[in-house]
Amino acid sequence: MSKPVDYIVQPGGKLTGRIRVPGDKSISHRSVMLGALAEGTTRVTGLLEGEDVLSTLGAFRSMGVRAEGPDHGKLVIHGVGLRGLKAPKQALDMGNSGTAMRLMAGILAGQAFDSELVGDASLSKRPMKRVSDPLGAMGAAVATAAVGRPPLRIAGGRKLHEIDYQMPVASAQVKSCLLFAGLYAEGETSVTEPAPTRDHTERMLRGFGYAVKTAGARVSLQGGGRLKACDIDVPADISSATFFLVGASIAPGSDIVLEHVGVNPTRIGVINILKLMGANLELLNPREAGGEPVADIRVRAANLRGIRIPEDQVPLAIDEFPALFVAAACAQGETVLTGAHELRVKESDRIAVMAQGLKHLGIAARETPDGIVIQGGRLQGGEIDSHGDHRIAMSFAMAALRAAGPITVRDCKNVDTSFPGFIELAARAGLLIRHN
Repeated sequence: MSKPVDYIVQPGGKLTGRIRVPGDKSISHRSVMLGALAEGTTRVTGLLEGEDVLSTLGAFRSMGVRAEGPDHGKLVIHGVGLRGLKAPKQALDMGNSGTAMRLMAGILAGQAFDSELVGDASLSKRPMKRVSDPLGAMGAAVATAAVGRPPLRIAGGRKLHEIDYQMPVASAQVKSCLLFAGLYAEGETSVTEPAPTRDHTERMLRGFGYAVKTAGARVSLQGGGRLKACDIDVPADISSATFFLVGASIAPGSDIVLEHVGVNPTRIGVINILKLMGANLELLNPREAGGEPVADIRVRAANLRGIRIPEDQVPLAIDEFPALFVAAACAQGETVLTGAHELRVKESDRIAVMAQGLKHLGIAARETPDGIVIQGGRLQGGEIDSHGDHRIAMSFAMAALRAAGPITVRDCKNVDTSFPGFIELAARAGLLIRHN
């Protein structure tokens, strides 16, 4: 067993300067997957070298895909084509990554060989029937453990057919899983979303030369095509940038620029919500990189106010809510979140864990079935259990910027899954942080 990692963060400090957070995790996963399934050589720059993405890369290497790197964000993938993967000799370990497991299930459902997807203790508790059921409706054979949890055992050699799937819950992972399975299916696979979710898969499929149709909330593609290798420039991850957006907003004297951040319209819920709370945010030098909109984001300290978070913004900020809860704790007045039941089935029950942590730091926080009510107040110091959830760990680290005393955050090892080098970058920006 490796030694547990705890963060010790002193109160005060401010965030200043110019920084670039690591590459977008969602786009990095998809770069590896589609690069492996394409014909030709795909060159990726800006790749996130976190443990989650490395798990995805390792899975494809074990299925016969050659790749050089990653080295400082650069990765060269020699694609084998949609039908070129080889049977792995053992189960594919997805580590902590729900994205990797759910998207890989769609790809593996179309293979000629049997496969098994496993994960760590946290991932092994996450729901997988949301992908196994619709894949089964396409003709795949996907078996789960008890109550629809991992591991997933996928039988090869099944003939997949078209599906017109109405998603009960807005989920980019489910949408992407079914679109990937649709690459191997006869006929047209279509998915209709109840609310918009991130569209990286659709954008990237088009970048690899695959026709994808979008009509309102419906996305569709025809099976039987080919993917052609291309170059990908991965923007900085807005989910990782969020900790600094919130930290600079709540810490007096802060003025920081986050460089080359992905500002895909399906991912900017956090920017929209912070602006509604009165944050001082500016998007500078907007441009496009690899089919994705990017910008530099300048954020300065501001007096935040509590709001009722619009439900149409919830799917656009689903990964950013732990940090937004810290912003709400430092805001004047009450913040109310509804329509966010999905937060209960992330790496942890993020509603319960954040409410517990905020209350421990002296903030009035009340859980509701699908959200939370937070009354802004004065953060105290204390000890927080992150429950192994990387986003909760980083959110409470930033909370120390406005706390009355030091905050110790326990069980932070999983931060490396999404944000390698977080402590070093945060310290350089002005957070008074160290680890044990």
